[in-house]
Amino acid sequence: MKNYLKVKSLSKQSRYKVRFRRRREGKTDYRRRLRLLLSRKTRFVVRKTNRYITVQFIDYSEKGDITRVCVSSHILRKKYKWYYSLKNLPAAYVTGYIAGKKALKKGISEAIVDIGLQASTKGNRIYAAVKGAIDAGVKIKCGEEVLPPMDRISGVHIASYAKLLKEENPDLYNERFSKIISQGKDPTNIVSEFNKLVEEVKSDYG
Repeated sequence: MKNYLKVKSLSKQSRYKVRFRRRREGKTDYRRRLRLLLSRKTRFVVRKTNRYITVQFIDYSEKGDITRVCVSSHILRKKYKWYYSLKNLPAAYVTGYIAGKKALKKGISEAIVDIGLQASTKGNRIYAAVKGAIDAGVKIKCGEEVLPPMDRISGVHIASYAKLLKEENPDLYNERFSKIISQGKDPTNIVSEFNKLVEEVKSDYG
């Protein structure tokens, strides 16, 4: 009788589970998504790019998600001549507010926050957008402690930084805020510009 070594196939021995493609690519947390879907509520989704903030209200469908509302912060520059950053806290808040008003017009009165794989950091741009939607009238369950205060949403910290830089390092000030200055805007006036923007948006959307 010949001696031989019985070897189990790697496929039977291995306990490694291949993750779903979108999870491997860092796009979807399926456990979190399942919890959101079980709530049966419209999802409030905030996504950030290198230039803009995008806010969406999304419903689940077996055939694929349905985007009910989608607003990009690009509208702030195109329609309201906002020449400050389109991805900072003020821009996120106003984009969330506009999306919230549009959602209400489509009969969406309640939503649940879906941050995807993004970090849930207290007072960040995601929660600035959430605050905007809440102030617009959409019911979103969210702890007050994670929402940024209105002084940060209005850009007080940005104005203070710009003022300090202007006094102590004019060259760096001109470099850091060159795009804003080139449009004839003063970075230290961001708070008043923000308040003006909010009034214009409220006039358009209620």
